[in-house]
Amino acid sequence: MAGIVMNLSSMRGEVILAAADADVLGKTLREKNLHLTVDKSFYGEAKVSETTYISSLRICTIANLVGKRVIELAISEGFVDPDNVITIQGIPHAQYARFTV
Repeated sequence: MAGIVMNLSSMRGEVILAAADADVLGKTLREKNLHLTVDKSFYGEAKVSETTYISSLRICTIANLVGKRVIELAISEGFVDPDNVITIQGIPHAQYARFTV
């Protein structure tokens, strides 16, 4: 397992998590009209444990997730519905937003 990299930040009252499987960091994915660059300036470079990643999912209000392992964990923890996952060049990608009333 290559590990998970992530970056947690806040902006305008939102807690934003960007997480990716470490092995896709630095790659540019293209398929049809989809284009995604998994840039370390956005996704971060710090490798974290699965426990830390899941804890971050619990506190974030917005998440941008790329890679098989981060998506598998987000699904198994109930943050992402499998029907809302797309693939770009075979790499899974999902976004998550939590709305509070």
